[in-house]
Amino acid sequence: MTKYQIQIGTPFPMGVDHDGNGANFAVYSANATGIDLCLFSPDGQTEEQRLPLPERTGSIWHGYVPGLPHGQLYGYRAHGHFAPDRGHRFNANKLLIDPYTREFHGTFTNAPEIYGYDIDAPDRDLSFSTTDSAPFMPKSVVSHPDLFTPTTRPLADTPTSELIYEAHVKGLTKAHPRVAEALRGTYDGLASGAIIEHLHRIGVTTIELLPVHAFPDDGFLVEKGLRNYWGYNTIGFFAPEPRYFGPAGFAGFRAMVRKFHDNGIKVILDVVYNHTAEGDHSGPTLSFRGLDNAGYYRLIEGQRRYYVNDAGTGNTLNMTNPHVLRLVTDSLRFWVTQMGIDGFRFDLATTLGRETYGFDRRGGFLDALRQDPVLSRVRLIAEPWDLGPGGYQLGNFPYEFSEWNDTFRDTVRRYWKGDEHSTQELGARLLGSADKFDHSGRRSWASLNFLTSHDGFTLADLNAYDEKHNEANLEDNRDGHSGNYSDNCGVEGPTDDAVVLARRARRARNLLATLFLSQGTPMLLAGDEVGNSQGGNNNAYCQDSEIGWTDWTGHDPGLTSFVARLSAFRRDHSVLRQSHFLHGKRRAADRLPDVIWTDFKGQPLNWRDPGLSQFCVVLRASAETTLPEDDTDTVLIAFNRSGRHGHVKLPPAPDGRRWVRGIDTAHPTAAARPEPDQELAPIQGVSVIALILEP
Repeated sequence: MTKYQIQIGTPFPMGVDHDGNGANFAVYSANATGIDLCLFSPDGQTEEQRLPLPERTGSIWHGYVPGLPHGQLYGYRAHGHFAPDRGHRFNANKLLIDPYTREFHGTFTNAPEIYGYDIDAPDRDLSFSTTDSAPFMPKSVVSHPDLFTPTTRPLADTPTSELIYEAHVKGLTKAHPRVAEALRGTYDGLASGAIIEHLHRIGVTTIELLPVHAFPDDGFLVEKGLRNYWGYNTIGFFAPEPRYFGPAGFAGFRAMVRKFHDNGIKVILDVVYNHTAEGDHSGPTLSFRGLDNAGYYRLIEGQRRYYVNDAGTGNTLNMTNPHVLRLVTDSLRFWVTQMGIDGFRFDLATTLGRETYGFDRRGGFLDALRQDPVLSRVRLIAEPWDLGPGGYQLGNFPYEFSEWNDTFRDTVRRYWKGDEHSTQELGARLLGSADKFDHSGRRSWASLNFLTSHDGFTLADLNAYDEKHNEANLEDNRDGHSGNYSDNCGVEGPTDDAVVLARRARRARNLLATLFLSQGTPMLLAGDEVGNSQGGNNNAYCQDSEIGWTDWTGHDPGLTSFVARLSAFRRDHSVLRQSHFLHGKRRAADRLPDVIWTDFKGQPLNWRDPGLSQFCVVLRASAETTLPEDDTDTVLIAFNRSGRHGHVKLPPAPDGRRWVRGIDTAHPTAAARPEPDQELAPIQGVSVIALILEP
């Protein structure tokens, strides 16, 4: 066994940096009295050497170890006060992972030893644990630099043409019959030919992955025989989650991104920087808590034993600390420049924009992204809420961001459910939610529209269940949302009733048509296009099972074809994906308004009718846009949620053009065809039609 010496080293870069001759280590802690670098045997079982970091520059502890090889396993132990009431939880008995580690060796084991206190003591987290956690912790790895050579530039960002597909790395492929069995559930399998072929068929431009930063399984889930399936409790901001490694191991992640790029598909990551897997005051000590609890986390003033819990998960990272801000922005740049990622969706983004006084759209983190020469050029998407005071911030993020628009989701569901007053709200949602986003130079793509997401019912379940059925989560069905605005179409759950099944299928097409025909950025939940069901579970966060995996065996080819048709229709008609908002202004070129609302008789719409069920909207290019001389792209969309058939009075077609039916949810397989009667277009009950002007 080699005995290494340690030198002063440098305070930069953060984490471990191997220069070919040895490794430099740098880690932040403002309140520690000392930090030890612990070197482990190749199997991770034996701590072979403990080297105190010899120098501190500001709040950065650092040291250089000559001759240390690539692949060396290591961790930290931090010395300092154990005084929970003052916010300090140092315990050198606990091995800590490097916040900047890019690889893990081994896994987290749920055991009493990983807690900084004696879990059986009467005073719980105020007690001090003397047991060593190293046998139950993964080890950080001194990675080989060749794993992280700079990647090619991300694909160009064209948000007005996007179709985002939200997917789980494992869930999308685990049960896919055309993905090789050895690759199912892995990064390698995600970019397999079968998946890329499917994404191309339905017109996906961007795949958005649920968290891939390394994460442990929560102790309370392990005790129930469950797992952290979604991954929203991360701990390794630079390390791909190893459970998704395939035959290529770590390299499989970069190969996955490269293959998506080669096929014209962008990759964005759902990232969780608002909190960590260490939980509240009763959680384990894995990294940040042991290195500097009071530095990394926001603590309650006057009660520093406890954590601010704006994320609702036990703790909140302190983004007002410049070292934490640096950690997060370094992480983001790493995924872009060295892993090839094209953008990010920020979980509970309001938390990231909080200053000591509350949310600020010009706060430190948001400003840091906007000025960064790398991060300001990638796709930025905010989940614009958290559970803290003033947490709901839809429409209040900087112009560079799109935002998950839950008002679109709920309004579309309410309209097709038949709720009164929902049509009036739907009007705003169809046009990109200008009431939320048309300010500060923002564009309609700022509204990220979705019907369903990982969090809630799938589309199939939205039309098959009135109530959630989360019994498999072992929480007595108390978890998950209760206000789903769903409609089981007469029967709760599975049925063989042909009438009910037909109603559900029509309803799914109506919802999807509304999504694809709306201004803004559409997002499709993976599996919705094949009729995937979770059996009524609307919170499958712990279901690494058939419940959470996409079911391809019940594949609905008709629905998939209809989604492909909607996607192509949207792509072919730029009037459906405009950048500028539509307000009914007259266009300078032809004096025609850019949007017109009418009833089926062609008369002005009575917006005051609370039960309004039928309406038409005619879309043209925005009056704010400079039009080419030959611009004639016009789309008429008619919505009919009533059970009555009707006829839509068509505006007179310009000379040489005629109205052509492109979409009809009542006849999803019918080819596009000119209307036989160019004055009146029939529409069935509970359906959507979209017509275009063509020669």
